[in-house]
Amino acid sequence: MTTTPNSTDRPNILVILTDQQRQDSLACYGNDWIETPNLDSIADQSFVFDNAYVTQPVCTPSRASIMTGLYPHAVGLHRNNIPLPADCPTIAERISEDYYCAYFGKWHLGNDMIQQHGFDEWISVEDFHRVRATKREHRNVEAHYNDHLRKHGIEPPGINRSYENWFATADLTEEQTQAYFLGDSAAGFIRNHGETETGDMPFMLYVSFFEPHPPYTGPLNDLYDPEDISVGPAFLKRPDDGSLLNRLRADYYLSGQLNPLGIDDYHDLTAEDGWRRLRAQYFANVTLVDRQVGKMLDALRESGQLDNTLIVFTSEHGEMAGDHGMLEKRSMYEEASRVPLLIRVPGSEPDKARESQRINGSVSLVDLVPTLLDLSESRTEKTSDGLLGDGFAPTVSNGSNGWEMQGKSLAPVLNGDADLSGNDVFVQWNGMGDRNLGTPEINRMASMHWRTVITPDRWKLNLCPADQCELYDLNTDPHELNNLYDDPQHRDRIRDMAARIRIWQAATGDEVDLPGG
Repeated sequence: MTTTPNSTDRPNILVILTDQQRQDSLACYGNDWIETPNLDSIADQSFVFDNAYVTQPVCTPSRASIMTGLYPHAVGLHRNNIPLPADCPTIAERISEDYYCAYFGKWHLGNDMIQQHGFDEWISVEDFHRVRATKREHRNVEAHYNDHLRKHGIEPPGINRSYENWFATADLTEEQTQAYFLGDSAAGFIRNHGETETGDMPFMLYVSFFEPHPPYTGPLNDLYDPEDISVGPAFLKRPDDGSLLNRLRADYYLSGQLNPLGIDDYHDLTAEDGWRRLRAQYFANVTLVDRQVGKMLDALRESGQLDNTLIVFTSEHGEMAGDHGMLEKRSMYEEASRVPLLIRVPGSEPDKARESQRINGSVSLVDLVPTLLDLSESRTEKTSDGLLGDGFAPTVSNGSNGWEMQGKSLAPVLNGDADLSGNDVFVQWNGMGDRNLGTPEINRMASMHWRTVITPDRWKLNLCPADQCELYDLNTDPHELNNLYDDPQHRDRIRDMAARIRIWQAATGDEVDLPGG
């Protein structure tokens, strides 16, 4: 079926968002063994960002930035399970009204079940978040994914058990997973959009996958031989000169905990072979998602919409997977805070060399909303030419309920009119009230706030008022094995980097107290 082109000259927008996917999980970032042919094909025709960082390496705060263009502290989402304020506009409420907006999958910004925040169509995947977020009148609304499970002869886990915990022991086939359901749903939407009453409108479709988020298991567990997968120098290496928080977490995981995340996902981590098996299964779930991305690409090609669709692929944060002796996220280390970012702009040349499409420098996912608004020509006010070199993220007036975006458009970089040579990136941690991380000692240290800057010359400073601060030279020490914070020869560098953080704090309304440089 060929879909009639929309009645405007605006491109369709397809945003593919995964959960907990580290940057080195794709070939374009150096992974030479993983099977991700569909994401590879997107990368071949995309701008590939070398260093894209989340605003906070945990679900809800990061998603808040991805959907609003605001930092977590500015929108009030300091930790998981805080609903996005009703009057805080998402991209669906800012984009041109020419667009038909759809959201499929994990929301994690409040009530996952109910269509909201400017989206015209909504497909939900999990009942569990109703416990905290659903109004009384919505208490009997079920996730759309439940029907898919029942068609496959499986009773859904219900409101009292998370998909994360249930999936660990459900022994699902590939066809029964959330990923498969979302791939099918998204492909159907793309194919059928042109035949609907709104088919003359360009669409903006967000497809938000749960995978490869733990549990570290799935239907493709045997896809990769644990002995053959690549590991780096930080694998199972305790961060002896790092923060107390990271040392405590490494000690907890390296002690051989059989149930490292507190859910029904048991792994024998008493020896390296168990860690390798866990890591191989994590990467297998990346491949599971890639197969579903292939369905969406097929639907775009078959409906004649590929050449007029802007595609974004990224993740809300990464995964430690044994590096520095740690698991999951909640860390400023690169494995948890740096993610893939691919932007395929309509009109990209399929045969253009990938190297010529790489974007050097560092960016933040807080920049994604203003970038998409610019690329869809939905912004009434443009950022000035100098914003990418100011060293902090200024606010941008948008006239929408008083909320001002703090991200900056990357469109000038994609157009070749600017570069990232002066761009600082900022990451934060506001961990108070997050879940049990294993021991009282870990929980106490995780309650302290952190602020991080990555400067254009690829140095990273992590500041905390109550823990060992960290300084890494990412040029010579990309695996962050040598903390230079206490090295006297770097005192002036630290002072300068701390000043950058303070200037950014003033510009974005961040009132957290930090140690001096």
